[in-house]
Amino acid sequence: MTIEFSNFSFRYESLDKPTLKNINLRIEKGEKIVIIGPSGSGKSTLGQCLNGLIPHAIKGETSGKLTINGQDTAPFDMHQFTEQVGTVLQDTDSQFVGLSIGEDIAFALENQLLSNIDMYPLVKATARMVDLEQMLDRSPHDLSGGQKQRVSLAGILVDDVDILLFDEPLAALDPKTGKKTIEIIDDLHQKTGKTIVIIEHRLEDVLHRSVDRVILMESGEIIADSTPDEILASPLLEEYGIREPLYLSALKEAGCAIGGEAKPSSLNTLPLLQYQSAVNTWFETSQVAEVATPTDTLLEVRDLTYSYDGEKNALEGVSFDVKRGEFLSVLGKNGSGKSTITKLVMGVIEPDNGAMILNGQDLNELSIFERSQKVGVVMQNPNHMISHHMIFDEVAFGLRNRGVEEKQIEAKVLAVLALCGLSKYRHWPIEALSYGQKKRVTIASILALEPELLILDEPTAGQDYRNYTSMLSFIEKLNRELGITVMIISHDMHLVLEYTTRSIVIADSKLIADAPMTEVFSNPVLLDQANLTTTSLYELATQLNIENTNGFMQHFIDVEKTHRSNLAAQTLTSNDSSGNESLESVVA
Repeated sequence: MTIEFSNFSFRYESLDKPTLKNINLRIEKGEKIVIIGPSGSGKSTLGQCLNGLIPHAIKGETSGKLTINGQDTAPFDMHQFTEQVGTVLQDTDSQFVGLSIGEDIAFALENQLLSNIDMYPLVKATARMVDLEQMLDRSPHDLSGGQKQRVSLAGILVDDVDILLFDEPLAALDPKTGKKTIEIIDDLHQKTGKTIVIIEHRLEDVLHRSVDRVILMESGEIIADSTPDEILASPLLEEYGIREPLYLSALKEAGCAIGGEAKPSSLNTLPLLQYQSAVNTWFETSQVAEVATPTDTLLEVRDLTYSYDGEKNALEGVSFDVKRGEFLSVLGKNGSGKSTITKLVMGVIEPDNGAMILNGQDLNELSIFERSQKVGVVMQNPNHMISHHMIFDEVAFGLRNRGVEEKQIEAKVLAVLALCGLSKYRHWPIEALSYGQKKRVTIASILALEPELLILDEPTAGQDYRNYTSMLSFIEKLNRELGITVMIISHDMHLVLEYTTRSIVIADSKLIADAPMTEVFSNPVLLDQANLTTTSLYELATQLNIENTNGFMQHFIDVEKTHRSNLAAQTLTSNDSSGNESLESVVA
């Protein structure tokens, strides 16, 4: 099924300027393409035009032409779009229609009037493909973010459509499940010849299997349309703030020229022997800085146990300490119990057993409101946190609840919006933002409250590299200079590698490791147990026969910190020219 956008533009009803500008793009039948670009670049809007959400569910003004299989889609009703395009949305909660996983997967088949006898084996086989076969009776709303993503994926795999659109399919998935998802999509592509469009920030993860083309978007326009090798060999990713593969960053740091006959879209297709000498020299001249280890305990977690259904424990006997001023990560596969820890700390649920002690005080003695004064939690799905129509009001909400004077509120809100790259949107309605931009709004609303402990649940989901680097570099600064303790719950191995010093690893509801991050990342057996994967940085070191993988990774992290500081400064300058005072001065 050929897709063609011709001089295609779109403007949201609530905005003055178009989000998509004169898009000219042709996708041939059976192609697999990836669309990348910064948050707010128009990627998801393009996808919504392709699957009919625009103009049928989202209003605005369209010009130009979109054709599918030679047919002009302008007169299409929603049903005509869904007959041809199957979509896995980034926000999975808005996609569920069934009371159980089985019903949700079967929904498309019911629409095709398939009999129950034919439907049942098909639903079961599809659920097996995405590891949901044993969960068909459970409600999709009770699942972890990654499990929800797999239900949505299963829902379109059973449907016989010619075009499959994946909007950030990896956003909520642990690395191993993410790899499997990319393999499922690729196998589907090989076997069926369907046209596949993937919108994704995590380019390295998508390139685990080959793709035909990479489309780079910025400010509603197509900047580049080329092969993965061409785009990785070019300076475009760095120029537009897209995260390049870790192995590529390390090779460039070591002074290796990536060009000529090199095929940089995979570590396995690069001529690593040519680079060995340069990488060894780069590493041997390194000096790993000694980092002071915090000793004062902020949060004690002791023998924490919790079950949602009274039968199977989501957490079982988990104990660890969080030191004051630490920047640590909680890792594990989807459904392992990571987010349950957050809910317990917040007080949304009460533990069956065990205790959580913050600053010497038992959290069970505090109300949810009292806890919220000390612990700031940024949830995985921004739509679960947002309660206001306008961005400024959303960020000001917590401060107004505390009875802070309006003049002081305005100063703090403007400062934190600047830090999160949101100043130019301060008078916007939240509905006009992308999912990634909404995520930044929720982080801004928590940062404004200056918590002692900041918990970020999947902070990079839906975020482009430049914006999350800017935001997390600032959080890192708060951590370093103001002593705010940060705990990140994430599947993003790049994020954990670059920002955290210690990792708590949970698998099947139990704690299996509490160790320095580089030690965890150099242990393939441990990572596999937690459904995580080694990074391509570790794989590069292994293939180049570097024995001290911990030291190699630490050296790369130290070098990257310098680049991050520069990138953060550039982003804040480009995102905000309003001259607002800094949060440091407001906090002080």
